[in-house]
Amino acid sequence: MLQFYRDMLLIRRFEEKAGQLYGMGQIAGFCHLYIGQEAVVTGCRAGMIDGDQMITGYRDHGHMLACGMESRGVMAELTGRSGGYSRGKGGSMHMFSTEKKFYGGHGIVGAQVPLGAGLGFANKYLDNGAVSLAFFGDGASNQGQVYETFNMAKLWDLPVVFVIENNQYAMGTSVERSSAETELHKRGISFEIQGIQVDGMNVLAVRDAAKKAIKHARDGKGPMILEMKTYRYRGHSMSDPAKYRTRDEVTKTRSERDPIDMVKARLIDEGWADTDSLKVIDKEIKEIVTDAADFSLESPEPDPSELWTDVLLEA
Repeated sequence: MLQFYRDMLLIRRFEEKAGQLYGMGQIAGFCHLYIGQEAVVTGCRAGMIDGDQMITGYRDHGHMLACGMESRGVMAELTGRSGGYSRGKGGSMHMFSTEKKFYGGHGIVGAQVPLGAGLGFANKYLDNGAVSLAFFGDGASNQGQVYETFNMAKLWDLPVVFVIENNQYAMGTSVERSSAETELHKRGISFEIQGIQVDGMNVLAVRDAAKKAIKHARDGKGPMILEMKTYRYRGHSMSDPAKYRTRDEVTKTRSERDPIDMVKARLIDEGWADTDSLKVIDKEIKEIVTDAADFSLESPEPDPSELWTDVLLEA
């Protein structure tokens, strides 16, 4: 639980700092924050083993940190500096780490889902025992390519878990207004894919569901769908004022269901930690994030010659 607290707090503080840097004009383009959804990727990561892979959309900073990618490299990429994971050329939406088995960060809505199944296909072909987790949102769940992928994944019983991060508003339209079937874990029924709805604000519930789904896939039983009922506190991106919902709704969710606050309360109630020890962790996390921000701003911009690198694979 202490590790869950630390991991989720790192994502929260990192995203808060990224929001600040964006407001200062240090981060350009799009920036989609993960604040409020930290329990989803943290719990899923806890259910994975070495060799398992992760792929997601553009709300991806939390996934990178959960995979063990360095805060410095992630933040430097956000600011477009050479110290970033893609040497400043990818920005928020396009970071990769084959070392950490993180395959992006994808800007096209839903595009990561067939790619995630492709990772699963490779795992099955190579018989390496690995499982891929493909994350996407409630908005992307209505994409046609998602259903084509469901069909192929079940047809070939690929070792892939589809994780729907249902934060209830997609870009700005509620699930009730955009989806005929609002229980998204049922989307695989016609493909005979089992689905589970999970409290995505509860890191333990997420971990347990992820373990079950990953084992199912690893045992050769094919894909599973996990619908994580979660909630984002900020707008779709930094440019979104989020006027499609009330401030009271956000405040109520944050006060009653915040994933970090729930873990913090459990730690204290069980006597596993006290307020002072948790303050020490918070201080350590803030120092890590501050260091990442400083590194990102001190790192030089990419050399113009980088325009010609990573374009073609040299055999």
